[in-house]
Amino acid sequence: MGYKQRKGKHDDGDDDSYKKDEKPKMTSGQQLLPSMIKNKEKRSAVHAKLKEQKKLEKRKKVKARDDLERRALELGEELPPRPVPRTIENTREADETICKPDDEELFAANDADEFSSVLKQEHIPKILITTCRFNSTRGPEFISDLLSVIPNAHYYKRGTYDLKKIVEYAKKKDFTSLIVVHTNRREPDALLVIGLPDGPTAHFKLTKLVLRKDIKNHGNPTSHKPELVLNNFTTQLGHRIGRLIQSLFPQDPNFRGRRVVTFHNQRDFIFFRHHRYIFENKEDKQADTKNTKNKDDKAEGVAKDRVIARLQECGPRFTLKLKTLQHGTFDTKGGEYEWVHKPEMDTSRRRFFL
Repeated sequence: MGYKQRKGKHDDGDDDSYKKDEKPKMTSGQQLLPSMIKNKEKRSAVHAKLKEQKKLEKRKKVKARDDLERRALELGEELPPRPVPRTIENTREADETICKPDDEELFAANDADEFSSVLKQEHIPKILITTCRFNSTRGPEFISDLLSVIPNAHYYKRGTYDLKKIVEYAKKKDFTSLIVVHTNRREPDALLVIGLPDGPTAHFKLTKLVLRKDIKNHGNPTSHKPELVLNNFTTQLGHRIGRLIQSLFPQDPNFRGRRVVTFHNQRDFIFFRHHRYIFENKEDKQADTKNTKNKDDKAEGVAKDRVIARLQECGPRFTLKLKTLQHGTFDTKGGEYEWVHKPEMDTSRRRFFL
């Protein structure tokens, strides 16, 4: 009987996809991309080569730009405009709610909102700080840092009281705001800021907490009223959150204390920093290093007085992310929400709400 050999996948003429050295088929004008290579070693080699080429092209562009600027300075001409880098911030999606400096409706609304009495200095800010029912190990240390940051802030133990009863108690005692530090078993993870007596209520997620004692070479703040800096709260929602934060601090800072509290909004993350600053006069002596034989030669250098600002971080340091903004004071059942963060809002990296 004759024997007929069965063809397998390793025989010639059949599927050769198992071969590692086979190069992908490319059309004319198509560039070889790392994602088109199945072999890991070759893919990483091609990726490194493309990365090196991009680096060399960038160096050439920088060198050409520096040459143009040098020639313009030599000829006394105007410097060529530098290209604006593309970032996520300057390529954000268009938003109709961005506030404009000449918006009359916005200024009219500021005079009638819940924070106008505090921001017009008709009432002195008075803050009540409390915790959730389950405290953590780092919760008391964080609260003590907050008490040193916010002037006229008072801490009350939560105990077994409901939050609605605490809100009513704070209204009777003429508190202007209520801050609830929510903690898990390890550390604080959320902040609830309630404007009194009429709201609103903002719920923030708290992350990347660094206490004052954990900051290297930290400074100790004084009792002076700090300066407040709010950055990039550009939309109507961001403007409202900025005024809520602004209502926590007095509007007449003591500049002699040199304290600055900063809330910097970037990509809807609010970064909190607390610094002290000092101005120093530093002599910049440029001596002739070539002629170092005589002291007279050293004295021929030009001395200039420069004013330098030196910063010292006081702490704490943390990041806030807005989750909800509710009308009125805290009410989980019948409360009406102005804004709620949902997962489907994060589909685009260039869409921001604050």
